[in-house]
Amino acid sequence: MAHYAKVLDNLVTQVIVAEEEFFDNFVDSSPGEWLQTSYNTKGGIHYLPNSNDAGEKTPLRKNYAGIGFSYDKDIDAFIPPKPYASWNLNENTCLWEAPVPMPSSSGQYIWNEETQSWEELG
Repeated sequence: MAHYAKVLDNLVTQVIVAEEEFFDNFVDSSPGEWLQTSYNTKGGIHYLPNSNDAGEKTPLRKNYAGIGFSYDKDIDAFIPPKPYASWNLNENTCLWEAPVPMPSSSGQYIWNEETQSWEELG
């Protein structure tokens, strides 16, 4: 099975799963372009299925596409929506990063945009 994202005006509007040989049976003729996306690709790394281990396959378009993601044709990458105004795009991974690294200590943290800091939950 392969995954495909429909891109209209640089925005992902739909994602489907289809066998490559039957792909034409699933797409509609409305405006937009269908592009393959890989469920196992994140941050420019292709991971082994159901694993956090990097595989040897070539990553496809930096990230698995989701509805609301943007598509940058110049770098051939799907980019998730920006979570906070202060976050910056890592151009190598095409993922957003906080201006302050998350603490490496154990625990769960949430970003506070107002204070521009990580707050521990708990």
